[in-house]
Amino acid sequence: MAKYDSNTLRNIAITGHGGTGKTSLCESFLFLSGKSDKLGRVDDGSSSLDFEPEEQKRHISISSAINFFEWKKYKVNIIDTPGDSNFLMDTKYSLRIADSAIVVVDAVGGVEFQTERVWRYADELSLPRMVYISRMDRERADFSKTVDDINNKLGKKTTVCYLPIGSEGSFKGLIDLANMKAFIFDDPNGKPRKEDIPEDLMKDAKSYRETMVEDIAESDEGLMDKYLEEGDLSIDDIQNGLRKGVVSGDLIPVICGSALSNTGIIPLMDIIVTALPSPLDRGAVVGKKPATEEEDERMPDEKAPFSAMVFKTIADPYAGKLTLFRVFSGTLTSDFVFYNPSKAVSEKCGNIFYLEGKAQVPVESLIPGDIAALAKLKETSTGDTMCSAKSPIIYDKVPLISPVVRYAVEPKSKGDEEKIHSSLNRLIDEDQTLSVHRDPQTGETILSGVGQVHIDITLEKLKRKFGVDVNLKQPKVPYKETIKGKTRIQGKYKKQSGGKGQYGDTWLEIEPLPKGDGFEFVDKIVGGVIPRTYIPAVEKGIIEAMSEGLLAGYPIVDIRVSLVDGTFHAVDSSEMAFKIAGSMGFKKGFQECRPTLLEPIVDISIEIPDEYMGDVIGDLNSRRGRVLGMDKAGLNQVIKGQVPLAEILSYAPDLTSITSGRGVFSYEISRYEELPAHLQEKVIAESKKEES
Repeated sequence: MAKYDSNTLRNIAITGHGGTGKTSLCESFLFLSGKSDKLGRVDDGSSSLDFEPEEQKRHISISSAINFFEWKKYKVNIIDTPGDSNFLMDTKYSLRIADSAIVVVDAVGGVEFQTERVWRYADELSLPRMVYISRMDRERADFSKTVDDINNKLGKKTTVCYLPIGSEGSFKGLIDLANMKAFIFDDPNGKPRKEDIPEDLMKDAKSYRETMVEDIAESDEGLMDKYLEEGDLSIDDIQNGLRKGVVSGDLIPVICGSALSNTGIIPLMDIIVTALPSPLDRGAVVGKKPATEEEDERMPDEKAPFSAMVFKTIADPYAGKLTLFRVFSGTLTSDFVFYNPSKAVSEKCGNIFYLEGKAQVPVESLIPGDIAALAKLKETSTGDTMCSAKSPIIYDKVPLISPVVRYAVEPKSKGDEEKIHSSLNRLIDEDQTLSVHRDPQTGETILSGVGQVHIDITLEKLKRKFGVDVNLKQPKVPYKETIKGKTRIQGKYKKQSGGKGQYGDTWLEIEPLPKGDGFEFVDKIVGGVIPRTYIPAVEKGIIEAMSEGLLAGYPIVDIRVSLVDGTFHAVDSSEMAFKIAGSMGFKKGFQECRPTLLEPIVDISIEIPDEYMGDVIGDLNSRRGRVLGMDKAGLNQVIKGQVPLAEILSYAPDLTSITSGRGVFSYEISRYEELPAHLQEKVIAESKKEES
């Protein structure tokens, strides 16, 4: 590999909606640059980037993959990102560490929902980008319609730099608007043949070129003056102005092609190295000083203190953990001891690798902009900062996408309970949008993920990597029990069996508390009618009875119990007797206080395109939900509402069906409300059925 520096590095995230041809584009880069000797294809499983069995089975990217190629003395790191909504966390992290993005838009489908989301992520990061219109050789491909769709839906004016020659089956080349030349791609290796522009396309070419030159001139005051004086710009002016405009974010170039036929890919590779920014162009990276939270920054300079960010972790049951990171400043060599301020620990680097898909290439040192991997780090994980201990800095993590699909998991084989937790925790190292916990109320092990496909693939990985097979079932809703009335009740326990007996006598007053106040025990004993040593036992008996529930086995909340009177026996009374007496009194009194069930209510946020608004609101109403308001998110609508948790346990696939996969949602538990009487009867009946 040729020697390079940060100025000749390009770090590019290839992003867009799933199925637009991102991986095929990356494979074309590798083939045409000479990095690979054959063109990898997603459909036949020969892609070097979609190498996970789950990806090859579904023909989708589920994880960001890294590779690089060299082009005209530049090194280009490409990050092939997932476009499926289940795996967009990988895409968010990839954008965080990239210097630019190529947004892939299908020439037939136009701008789709996930493209809009990824575009907003790039906006939040002020990330320079360009648009590649893919699959121009497909039936119904329409370049001008797709450009209009991009400008309308993504909210930013783009600059067309190349026009297609033909479309669908007749797509054969591009018109270079800067040089006003046609490139015909009839070589199977993708090398263009230069020709004059066809007469029937000359008018369009001149019109598009004039618009391109105006866009470039408007992005630079000096070029604007020259354009107004001379009426045109030179080739050098166009190239320099385009680069400056792209780096600043003022210009978004558009090019088109077909990766499967290698048509238009070489001009795209040219524009990557001439117009997209290097790490030096991006300038200082801002972080914070760990001790003071004061803002700090690092320049992409080899002599600056070392700093880097981990953007991905790969869990392998045999090779151990592989940690992927991007260097922001300084240099890194093997055996360097770095500081991780995210965890307040130090770790020693072992061997350093560049990644070529799943292959690893050893490297001795890294410079700013390098993307590489380390094996077997124990503490460092995705989102963590790596830096010099003498000059610590911490970079902001990427906010996690909330999991919305939850299942109770249980092993198919007895004795695998512990193995489930340890194996899932290793997958969580790899994918932080997964979570697993044991619900203390229901006793179930709950696995949570971003969507149904996310859960399905997690279970496939669990079986393939760790040999653990599980069953899924709908998790129990964490209902709670409470009361609406009050009572005064005696709880008396008396037992005589020949020797020393058991005696405890309590009088309790039971009443409801305001929602959310939990439990309150009040000691109102006066005159020593119950010795003080026995009173904590009464409270303990009540608390144990509350934890088991009395209506349907759910915890009892929002209740006050006052111990107001009682009697004791000098010989037969004991802590155990008073614990049982308190429990008996509470159980009997609870039934007299108009007991009821409470259900969890969640705040829900649903993002959808306008056309699905009526269907989604109607569906939400049918789930006993209510709409509280609406916000805009780009061209989409965000419905804010509240709905019972029990009604959205299977909402993810339902929303996908209603919106043709274009809707996403998140929720969090807000409060508890009384469950309607007819539903209470059903829940209680199901509970009794389970007990029997």
